[in-house]
Amino acid sequence: MRGLFVTGTDTEVGKTVVAAALCAALAARGERVAAFKPVVTGIEAPSGGWPADHELLAAAASCAQTPEEVAPYRFGPPLSPHFASALAGVEIEPERLRAAATAAAWRARADRAPDTGDPGALICEGVGGLAVPLSDDYLVRDLARDLGLPLMVAARGGLGTISHTLMTVELARAAGLDVAAVVMTPWPDEPSPIERSNRETVERLAGVPVHGLAPTSPDDLAVAGAALPFDDWL
Repeated sequence: MRGLFVTGTDTEVGKTVVAAALCAALAARGERVAAFKPVVTGIEAPSGGWPADHELLAAAASCAQTPEEVAPYRFGPPLSPHFASALAGVEIEPERLRAAATAAAWRARADRAPDTGDPGALICEGVGGLAVPLSDDYLVRDLARDLGLPLMVAARGGLGTISHTLMTVELARAAGLDVAAVVMTPWPDEPSPIERSNRETVERLAGVPVHGLAPTSPDDLAVAGAALPFDDWL
């Protein structure tokens, strides 16, 4: 399976924007790319002008995926997946998640044009951080480990991000995950001294490359994603 798993240091740190930017950049250069997000919660909550996560990912991917195919489980309240599913009386099954991710990856391969050398790619976005429970005993970390994709960490650029990012990287490595990079978003055109210091400090202490990403709308995703060296991570 070729692709990336995008996790975050917390909720609302830009995971979906990072994942969609990667999808859009790959699609813009003619590659077949599928998107996958195991669970979407909060679809009844205001989106702040952006589409819901599974809708944005489906639109950014080059494979013909519906939002429902991108995210096999969807819940209205903005809650942790295990709690949202319990309130809905639905059991989130790890095997179904793994099967859905594998099916998306195969779709990217099957949809590619023959003899182009395009192997297809899967961009998987997690839910919140690595320690978020998808079910009572199955965390986002466990899904990332089962899929075996390189990990990209989405993080804020401002105050508090150093500790959160380093803890995420440490948890990932303890689980045997390959941390490819950290992406801070939204990254301003003129970062402040604390933002520059945070980026340099995380890169030095975590030992991973740290990049900035700053799309302002869905129309900017492909251009913003193309600025990331994702070929080094895939």
